[in-house]
Amino acid sequence: MYQLNSPVVFVIFNRPDKARVTFEAIAKARPKKLLIIADGARTNVVGEHQKCLETRAIIDRVDWDCEILTNFSDINLGCKMRLATGLDWVFQNVPEAIILEDDCLPAPEFFQFCDELLKRYRFDDHVGMISGCNFQEGIKRGDADYYFSQFCHIWGWATWARAWQKYDVQMSAWPQLKSAGWLNDLGLSGSEQRHWEKSFDKVYFQGLDTWDHQWTFASWKNKMISIMPNINLISNIGFGVGATHTQGRSIFSNIPTGTLRFPMTHPSKVEANKEADGFTAKHQFTDSYLWKIYRKLRAYLR
Repeated sequence: MYQLNSPVVFVIFNRPDKARVTFEAIAKARPKKLLIIADGARTNVVGEHQKCLETRAIIDRVDWDCEILTNFSDINLGCKMRLATGLDWVFQNVPEAIILEDDCLPAPEFFQFCDELLKRYRFDDHVGMISGCNFQEGIKRGDADYYFSQFCHIWGWATWARAWQKYDVQMSAWPQLKSAGWLNDLGLSGSEQRHWEKSFDKVYFQGLDTWDHQWTFASWKNKMISIMPNINLISNIGFGVGATHTQGRSIFSNIPTGTLRFPMTHPSKVEANKEADGFTAKHQFTDSYLWKIYRKLRAYLR
């Protein structure tokens, strides 16, 4: 059995059923250190306080030798500030970590994948994160077991304190960079620029309650790229009733995970795969109405 060395962060809220399923996967990996982040209940949601307590009781299921650290909020901070402050706390305590939200169910190999690559790229400032997601629909990118991308898929991921310290939840540099034509300078297509300008505007000007757009912003601003596996290692089981941002049907929900074999093969160059990123941009990050309709139809036909 592989001995996991990296700390694992488990982000929970009000879904004890989802949390238990994902926790069982974590328990099989037996991390030496487990950090749990939990948001507080909303005062206007009947019964949520009890659900939060039930979810937090997951800590009682730890039955292996493990150091447990908790960061439980007494009030509801919301998705944006709970994740931002929670991960700030994480990286005040550990230099690197594997991060799972309650609805991100990992394949067993996900932990070793992150563990080995956290070590391999520990001092490479160009690499900002390791993702467990693959949305390439069976297309292998390159000859290795993973490739590099400009995008940040955070349904099961890992990063270092050195990268997280560049995160700014307020995205304070956005207005200046927007005025300077920064998105165009990144080489994004017109459709991509419209998509990300709208997304960043929602965060900065409209107070969108999310934290992940800011992570993409920090990654691009600091010229970081992400590691993506050539086999999907995360299945998002959280779509539907009770979800915060994923309440409808999606072609990205419950994608089956594959099996990754070790030792891994590594890319010869640390640079983003343009073909993979073009595919991702076209299928996920576009404002094209035709593509949005296509995705909805595929989701309903699954």
